[in-house]
Amino acid sequence: MDYRPEDILPSISTDNIIFGLDNRKLKVLLIRRNIEPLAGSWALPGGFVLYNEDLDMSARRTLQNMTGMSNVYMEQVYTFGAVNRFPDRRVVTVAYYALINYTLENLKAGPDATDINWFDILELPELVFDHQHILDTTLEFLRAKVRTEPIGFELLPQKFTLTELQGLYEAVLGTVFDTRNFRKKILKMNLLMPLDETQVGVAHRAARLYSFNKETYHKLKDKGFTFEL
Repeated sequence: MDYRPEDILPSISTDNIIFGLDNRKLKVLLIRRNIEPLAGSWALPGGFVLYNEDLDMSARRTLQNMTGMSNVYMEQVYTFGAVNRFPDRRVVTVAYYALINYTLENLKAGPDATDINWFDILELPELVFDHQHILDTTLEFLRAKVRTEPIGFELLPQKFTLTELQGLYEAVLGTVFDTRNFRKKILKMNLLMPLDETQVGVAHRAARLYSFNKETYHKLKDKGFTFEL
């Protein structure tokens, strides 16, 4: 054996990058730390993996404790293990991202934080440790993913308009689509179910509502269909 027991990595954590869509703006959920090091700083919500947990369980526990949500889309992104990324001790962090409907209900800062809040990804406070790098890496991963899989629908309510759908993709990708071309392309995929319902309580002409047909998507995918935006 060419190493000492104290040389073994002692700590593994998971960090959650939780995205939500608010008024056509992509936002991320952050907490304000109340523990050292760097108490008072804004951070991605996360925590250490417990002895009886696997990585997915740890990430989902954190998400549920802070948002009250459990049945949401989550995916592992990357592992961050730079030697000096955390002061005083060696910590390896596995990042997960979650896509949830934007909400202000049931948000809980948790025992290690004094506040929890949504921030526009273009107007972020300074983040603790290497959390800005983790967020940037995850956002790049998300942007690549939404172009090839219809995961973006997870950010919308079950019933949505084509304008809301276009706004979602423009917010995530940081671009502007030609409305006519976007609608033509998305409708041609046959993944949307037009509903016999329209918007309510709007000042303008009410638009038709749609829902995403997951069952149809999986059937098409099994036949070789590729979602590409």
